[in-house]
Amino acid sequence: MNELMNQPARLPSRSLVTIENREKISITGIKQVDSFDESEISAHLENCAVSVYGQGLHISRLDLDNGILVVDGFITGVEYSDLQAHQGILSRLFK
Repeated sequence: MNELMNQPARLPSRSLVTIENREKISITGIKQVDSFDESEISAHLENCAVSVYGQGLHISRLDLDNGILVVDGFITGVEYSDLQAHQGILSRLFK
């Protein structure tokens, strides 16, 4: 029997997203921040990427040791994407 079938599936680390009145977003489980400006912040979680969209965005707290990102501004959207697809887009832009 295949040994891989006997191993438990590896669970991803937990992530929590909290949006307060579209003015503040807190995300846990952050591994790194890829890019940021006043309209978009892109970051990596363990197994995916997350982008925060809005106006006047400002990183008010970044603690990579504990995986915490807090952003202030007017939040218009949050998008998760596959990490491989996210990296593929970035690599095409910087070729």
